[in-house]
Amino acid sequence: MTRRAVVLLSGGLDSTTCLAMAKAAGFEPVCLCVSYGQRHAVEIERARAVAQAFGVADFRVVTLGLRAIGGSALTADLEVPKDRPEGEMSHGIPSTYVPARNTLMLALALGLAEVVGAQDLYIGVNAVDYSGYPDCRPEFIRGFEQLAGLATRAGVEGGKFTVRAPLSGMSKADIIRAGMALGVDYGMTHSCYDPSPEGLACRRCDSCQLRAKGFREAGVADPTRYV
Repeated sequence: MTRRAVVLLSGGLDSTTCLAMAKAAGFEPVCLCVSYGQRHAVEIERARAVAQAFGVADFRVVTLGLRAIGGSALTADLEVPKDRPEGEMSHGIPSTYVPARNTLMLALALGLAEVVGAQDLYIGVNAVDYSGYPDCRPEFIRGFEQLAGLATRAGVEGGKFTVRAPLSGMSKADIIRAGMALGVDYGMTHSCYDPSPEGLACRRCDSCQLRAKGFREAGVADPTRYV
């Protein structure tokens, strides 16, 4: 019997690799994309295209109005950091951190998992090239698993949820190599925090720099469409 897994799919490089890994592990993926008011909303279109390319039968979009909260360069009128040196990226929490974003997204994925009878949740967080986000750390993932067991009917009735973060200890180059081995077309994905109106990557934000560095180190041609 095929097991279902809820995959948080943003249309980015990491979440697309997670989708490929979920399928390779034998799961039937139910993909959840969250439109939270992010300035790089083009990723939602990419998520839909990625899901179609992978033959996902159940793809859902949930809308959250996180612009009402703000507090991030991705959800408020704040400048997206550009041209930061690598050393600076690895220290401190940047203004592109969205307060409680991964907590909220995993909560939605958890609710969907209960509805569709899935016990596995996939999220593409990364603790190596993670740009200082606290909700990308393994400690956060383990903490959320404990919460899932306490906060759900399935958990109270003896079910156990597993949050799978297979990219957590991998560098961006490692992730790209793994995805290429699984046939991922990274030309379909989007990572830029501050794209042009046409959806072209800026090349200068933290996400663009980490992505480009990953392709260089993996020895793979970068398929990203830049401004």
